Amino acid sequence: YYKETGKKWDSRSLFEIEKDIKKIDKKIVTRFYPIFFIKKENSILPLSGISNSRTIHCNENGYYSIYESDRYGFNNPNEEWDSKKVEYLLVGDSYTHGACVNRPNDISSVLRKLSGNSVLNLGFSGDGPLLQYATLKEYLKPNVSKILWLYFEGNDLTELLNEKKNNLLNDYLNNKNFTQNLILKQNEVDKFISNRIKEEKAKGLISTEFKIKKFIKLGKLRETLIYNPPASPPPEFQKILKSAKDLSEKNNSKLYFVYLPEFKRYRHKYDETNYKLVRNIVRELDIPFIDLHEELFLKEEDQLKFFPFGLLGHYNIDGYRRVAETIYKFSQR
Repeated sequence: YYKETGKKWDSRSLFEIEKDIKKIDKKIVTRFYPIFFIKKENSILPLSGISNSRTIHCNENGYYSIYESDRYGFNNPNEEWDSKKVEYLLVGDSYTHGACVNRPNDISSVLRKLSGNSVLNLGFSGDGPLLQYATLKEYLKPNVSKILWLYFEGNDLTELLNEKKNNLLNDYLNNKNFTQNLILKQNEVDKFISNRIKEEKAKGLISTEFKIKKFIKLGKLRETLIYNPPASPPPEFQKILKSAKDLSEKNNSKLYFVYLPEFKRYRHKYDETNYKLVRNIVRELDIPFIDLHEELFLKEEDQLKFFPFGLLGHYNIDGYRRVAETIYKFSQR
């Protein structure tokens, strides 16, 4: 990192940087994700973050990414919600959220530049298929032309197994008319998340330091971990996609399924069972399938160049850019 930029890696912990920035910006907040709320049945289930606040996200590239959240707590310029036409609306997890890079280097920002039109990013770190569908139901606007469902092969099916244990999330899937009306409850959402962050800080649960040596060791450890995804997509997966397609058609929007490959695929022998099963489900539902593994990564001699310093992590700036460019070309066919 120093050789490339002439800067030192920011080895502060999440709350060390928060403390430093609060000296000049008292509204700075640390990231807190919807997935943190699904283990308990609460009166409200936030599907975004704190609104209108600079939000510290993550560090995989030597610096902490920080974004200004919009009026509903997502990673967008606030004025995107006022546009008469939205070309793309994205749902997904941390890759969609824009993990560890700043605007304008996330997927949504690149799509804004390429299309010259408005783009709404509803992605959030940790979101699996059921959280994505719930988010789509709550925030989909009638002026959206294309909906991009970004699926990450590394953990989306595993996350679905956890999500379907939450009764409120199941209401989104089993009741077409169910909604929390979150778009009208942002003040309540902000207070709920702020209180939860205070609780977690008091318990010392989210104050772990994140030093460069630990980053490297953690990366090597995670490479060797055996993930335990389900042997096949749970039946709810197809039901969720069918419901998302129905919702899109009702809204006069076109739904695209975007398949995002993981780092492990290009470092180790990879089991493609779920990859093929997911692809078949999407094609059976007649949803356009944008396969980033085939359309982008396999066409490169060095696939690891799209990850931070060739290590385990999210995509780097170049990776996000190339992903967005591939999506844009496919969606213009």
